[in-house]
Amino acid sequence: MDPLIYRYPSRRSVVYGQRGMVCTSQPLAAQAGLEILKQGGNAVDAAIATAIAMTVMEPVSCGVGGDAFALVWMKNKLYGLNASGPAPKGVSAEELRAAGNETVPLRGWAPVTVPGQPSGWIKLSRRFGKLPFAVLFGPAIRYAREGHPVAPVISWQWSNQYRLFSKFTDPCFAHWGETFAPKDRAPLAGEIWGSPALARTLEELAQSECESFYRGPLAAKIDAFSRQTGGWLRAEDLAEYHAQWVEPISVRYKGYDVWEIPPNGHGLVVLMALNILRNDTFAYRDNAEAYHRQIEAMKLAFADGQQYIADPASMSQSVESLLAPSYADARRRTIADTAAMPQAGDPSSGGTIYLCTADGDGNMVSYIQSNYKGFGSGVVIPDTGIALHDRGANFNLTPTHPNCLAPGKKPYHTIIPGFLSKNGNAVGPFGVMGAFMQPQGQAQVVMNTVDYHMNPQEALDAPRWQWVGGMNIEVERGFPYTITEELVRKGHTIRVAPDSLSFGRGQIIWRNDQGVLMGATDPRADGSVAAW
Repeated sequence: MDPLIYRYPSRRSVVYGQRGMVCTSQPLAAQAGLEILKQGGNAVDAAIATAIAMTVMEPVSCGVGGDAFALVWMKNKLYGLNASGPAPKGVSAEELRAAGNETVPLRGWAPVTVPGQPSGWIKLSRRFGKLPFAVLFGPAIRYAREGHPVAPVISWQWSNQYRLFSKFTDPCFAHWGETFAPKDRAPLAGEIWGSPALARTLEELAQSECESFYRGPLAAKIDAFSRQTGGWLRAEDLAEYHAQWVEPISVRYKGYDVWEIPPNGHGLVVLMALNILRNDTFAYRDNAEAYHRQIEAMKLAFADGQQYIADPASMSQSVESLLAPSYADARRRTIADTAAMPQAGDPSSGGTIYLCTADGDGNMVSYIQSNYKGFGSGVVIPDTGIALHDRGANFNLTPTHPNCLAPGKKPYHTIIPGFLSKNGNAVGPFGVMGAFMQPQGQAQVVMNTVDYHMNPQEALDAPRWQWVGGMNIEVERGFPYTITEELVRKGHTIRVAPDSLSFGRGQIIWRNDQGVLMGATDPRADGSVAAW
C-alpha cells in the first residue's frame, strides 16, 4: 500500500473539547502536548512541549537550531514573543558579493543566523508556564532516544531533501547524512527513526534551561564547528542573544481584530491585505471578482512588505504608516478590473511548523517555529543532532535596501502566528505554515471564517490560491475551473499545481460562546487535533 495515495474523498470533522486542546501537523506531537495538559500544565506548557517534540517528529521543517514566534493569550491579554536571531557579527555582504553571489545562498554557513528557538522556549516557560521546564522535554527525549514511526507527508518531504543533500560535499554538510539518513536514504513512512545525539542535546537543554545552547557546552561545539568549516557564527554571537517580548499588532476586519507579530516578521503583509479589503463585500466565495480583488490586494501588500519589512531598526516606514486606513484606501483604489504588476506604494505620502494550544482556563497559544528550507542550512553540529536553519537567506545583498545583510541585523522573516479576537474576547489562534504562502493562507482562512462563515475545518479544507510572482497565480486542483477561466480573462496567468503541499498546512482553535474549544487541522499534512 501507498500511504500517500487516497483514491476517494474523505472528510475531517471539527473536533470539540473543553479542558484542553493541541493542534499540530504530527499526531504524536499533538499527543505530547495533551500529555502535558493532563499533568497539570497550561496552554503555554503544552505549546512548548509540542514544539520540542516537533524537532524530533518533523526535523525537515524545524529543529533545535531554528527560530520561533508566539502569540500568547493569558488572562484576557495578548502577548507577543519574537525568538528570531540576528546575523553573526562577522558576516560580510561584501564577501558574498565578491564571490559572485547575487543573493544569500540557501545552504551552508552563509544563511545561518543566531537560532532563537531555545531562548523562546525558556522565555515562555519562565513567564507563563506552570510545570517545571525539564518536564516539558520528556516526550521529545523519549521519542528521540527510542525512535518514532515517521509520518507519510513528512517522509515524502524527507526523501526530497535527501536527494538534495546527498550530492553536497562541503565539510560543513558532513554530519547531515549520519544524523538524518543513517541508512543512506530517507526513512520511509512508518519506519522508526530516532537520534540518540538529539536526545542527549534535549536532555542538556532541559537541565540547563537552554543556557548550554547560548553560553555553555553546546555553544562551544557550535563555535568550534563553525571555525573548523568556514562559518561566521561564534560563541559571542550566541552568548549575547535573548528572545524578545514584543507588542502584537492588529487591524480591525469586519468586526474582528486580527493579530500578528510586528516586523521583522511578515505578519504585517496579512494585515495590510485585510486592511485593503476591509470595506469590500464578499457575499459568496466562488466568485471571480472576489478572488480577483483578494489576489490584487495580496500582491499590493507583498510589494510593500518586500520593500519595507526588515529589522525594525532599519525600516524606512513605520508599521503605523503601513497600516493607516487612509493608506489602505489609497492602495484599494489602485485595484482595477484586470490584473496588474504589483508596485510598492509610499505610505509617507498618504520549511516551518505551526501549532496552537488551549486550556480549560481560557489561555491560548499561537506558535510557529522553523528551519526555513527543508533541514535549513544543512549544517549539522557533530554529535548533537542540531541542524542550523538558513533564515539569513531572506536577507538581500542590495546595499541601499533596508533588508540588506549586515552584522547583528535580523532578516525579513516568513514565520507568522495569527490570532483572532472580537470585542476584547479571544476567538482563538490560527496559522498556515509555508514560507511566502503564510500571509496568503492566513488571509484566506480569515476571510473563509469572517466573510463566508465557515467552520474551522471547512476554512482549512477550502481550495487555496497563491500568488507566486508577476502575474502568476497557482491554484489547487479542487479550485473551481470556471473561476480560473474568468481570472485568465482578467489578465491572471493561472497554473493548477500538481500537489497541495506548497499551499500551506494550517491549524485552528476557536472558542465558542459556551467556552467550548473547536479544533481543526489541515488535510494537506499529517496533523491531528488532540482534545480533552
